[in-house]
Amino acid sequence: MIRSMTAYADTELTIDETRVTMEIRGYNSRYLDFTNRIPPTYQFLEDKIRQTVSEKITRGRIEIKLSVQSVSEAPEAFEVNKSMAEGYYAALKTLKEDLHLEESVPLSLLAAKSGVIEPAKTKIEAETIWSAVSEALEQALSEFMDMKIAEGKNIAADLDRRLDTINGIIQEIEGRSEGLLEIYQERLTERINTLTHGLIDIDNARIAQEAAFLADKGDISEEIVRARSHLDQFKQLMTAPEPAGRSLNFLLQEFNREFNTMGSKAGHADISHTIVAAKTELEKIREQVQNIE
Repeated sequence: MIRSMTAYADTELTIDETRVTMEIRGYNSRYLDFTNRIPPTYQFLEDKIRQTVSEKITRGRIEIKLSVQSVSEAPEAFEVNKSMAEGYYAALKTLKEDLHLEESVPLSLLAAKSGVIEPAKTKIEAETIWSAVSEALEQALSEFMDMKIAEGKNIAADLDRRLDTINGIIQEIEGRSEGLLEIYQERLTERINTLTHGLIDIDNARIAQEAAFLADKGDISEEIVRARSHLDQFKQLMTAPEPAGRSLNFLLQEFNREFNTMGSKAGHADISHTIVAAKTELEKIREQVQNIE
């Protein structure tokens, strides 16, 4: 199945008194990589998020940004570290007496001391938080996957056009390779005439024998059959339910190998030029395949 690795989705929902904001971004990567931006308080959710995502996505760099907020109207609670405040106050009084100062120790000075007044540590209900986050994650993932599929359809349409071009090129190569025997005979005859200036009678049977040897040596019918097979496999992988990126990339390597062999065996300028055109299309396909999951 053709699914793009690049996509984006975000969602925000409120469940009970918890507001969850989730962003997912996808980029190209050879493997499945995660980058999570999760508040330290909720780091315990990272493994759960990673597992949920990996059940749906097999390849790509996935960046997830999570925000969790309480929407309760109750005032935020604070805690006072009484022992720290008393110790700090005693130290200030001692300093005041040693320096013979008259002014009193203000409350603002105590309150400004780091650690004396801190936000109250609220108890996190892990299951409640995960229930809200998982719902937001599923919603964002659904949107994310829809975008990956939509982008994949555009890529598939481009690949189909290029595969049709390559199929036409294979037919052209096959047609030109069928006349190689006659071409080799003409070449041999012309070469002998050039070298002997026409003073030696040409043994047509020997020419035919040598031409047949060269034609057999340059036979590319097997490569043409395999190239067509790769073409069929490529199209099957594009419509299969499984992610196809890695398989398509491997198949492209096999495609290139067949065309390289055709070019080296055929030894014909027209066929060589046609093969260059095919390899140009394959390179464009390769660039597209790098975007496929």
